[in-house]
Amino acid sequence: MKSNPSPFHIAIPVHNLEECRKFYREVLNCEEGRSSEHWIDFNFFGHQLVIHYKAKSNEATTTNAVDGKAVPIPHYGVVLPWDSFYVLAEALKQKNIHFIIEPHIRFEGLTGEQATMFFKDPAGNALEFKAFKDMSQLFVK
Repeated sequence: MKSNPSPFHIAIPVHNLEECRKFYREVLNCEEGRSSEHWIDFNFFGHQLVIHYKAKSNEATTTNAVDGKAVPIPHYGVVLPWDSFYVLAEALKQKNIHFIIEPHIRFEGLTGEQATMFFKDPAGNALEFKAFKDMSQLFVK
């Protein structure tokens, strides 16, 4: 199904609203929207991300192997333009973000070749940012 991309909406749990507010505003430079005592909206690269307070959980993170790396499940993120990916990666390095999976090229020379990186927000939510030199590869089998 082909369509023009529409902004997605995702709501995620966080155990510390203020710490995560600072992370999304200052580390990822997301503009803050509406908020209450229990949730905060952000413009997440043109999409609506809402962080909702939820008490901290001790649930372990699961991973799946993808191209030889342990990819955290669940995770969320954005597909960025190629150059924007590298600008963000460098900015995150300058802010001393700990990467779960360092910025690198996945599936190099193969269908679906992409730049990718993984890191966590202060609540432990895993984020993946990726980019394709050729965006037509995004959904190629």
